[in-house]
Amino acid sequence: MNGFFSKMPRLPFHIVKRENCPLWMKCCFYLAAIVIALLAGALVLWAIDVDPWDYYYQMFTMGAVGNKRAYKIYMNYIKEFLPLALTSVALSLAFKMKFWNIGGEGQFIMGAVSAAFVAFKLGPVAPAWVTLIVMCITAMVIAGIYGLIAGILKVRFGTNETLMTLMLNYIALYFLTFIGETKADWNFFLQEKSARPVFESFKDIVIFPSIPLGEKFELNVCFILTLMVGAIIFVYLKYTKQGYEISVVGDSPNTAHYAGMKVNRIVLRTVFLSASLVGLAAAFKVGSSGVLSTSITDDVGWTGIIVAWLAQLNTGMIFIVSALICVLQFGSVNAASEFARVDSSFANMLQGLILFLVLAADFFIRFRIARTKKGE
Repeated sequence: MNGFFSKMPRLPFHIVKRENCPLWMKCCFYLAAIVIALLAGALVLWAIDVDPWDYYYQMFTMGAVGNKRAYKIYMNYIKEFLPLALTSVALSLAFKMKFWNIGGEGQFIMGAVSAAFVAFKLGPVAPAWVTLIVMCITAMVIAGIYGLIAGILKVRFGTNETLMTLMLNYIALYFLTFIGETKADWNFFLQEKSARPVFESFKDIVIFPSIPLGEKFELNVCFILTLMVGAIIFVYLKYTKQGYEISVVGDSPNTAHYAGMKVNRIVLRTVFLSASLVGLAAAFKVGSSGVLSTSITDDVGWTGIIVAWLAQLNTGMIFIVSALICVLQFGSVNAASEFARVDSSFANMLQGLILFLVLAADFFIRFRIARTKKGE
């Protein structure tokens, strides 16, 4: 076998580890990846006889330029941005520890159902602010426990957390579908008078308030709360002992064991925190919309994985990347209404292209191609 490989021709180049990549070069690599993705998307648009410039203009401006109801567009955009940003931050906690929490969708669903349950049961008898706080706490606890199932199985039996969290997603999804399609006396989530299953709204009972800014624009209080949570997580990861332990366990569990850290306890604690923050995002979402739905997640559990990796698990960058991804998704819906040839899912393709090329850029940041010298 060795003789076979020795007879193979030598490649004129080989890959070596890059010792140091300056910040300006990193920015150039990532910028090039995004530009190439946009150019590839432009070729697709051109192939179906759509002007790429016009489409991208409509997508990136979200149709707000010259629109008298632009304030509505921005308010709806913020509602889409908040759960994605907070879910991405939550997932990044587990990812830093190399615990692959793919269960954001299921944890979000369990958090949303729990928050809606509290709204219906506690809302009519308690002050609004008390109900909102209990909604958030309940959603965090239930989602945290749901995520902890995979964590316990991981540390106790060594199961694969990717498969476990993935399967738990479908259990939660079918649970929500069961609630949304079952007309029965016990099911207070559905409208009693409706002939077909329709989720009951609790907007008149309790809802997160908004802060008036100007004559028409209103800023949902969850925006401020989400930024506060993001700041707390940033400090937690960077300046606390628990945050340092997450990094050590992620780099090398053996090193953590050698340093006297209780690795299993750290894993369970972090998994619970990650899932509970996903539940908090769900409470913000359902508490702002005032109604449960079978599409309550809007796929933030899946998109949050992409955002976390594009942001290199950096808490601050996650908010920036979330904002840009939401522009792609929200803007593509508006652009699709202007261009009948393009489906709104074009944003998903563009998002995938960006992720693939950014990962390629990350490879070239870590490694470089060197010319093979004679005799090597």
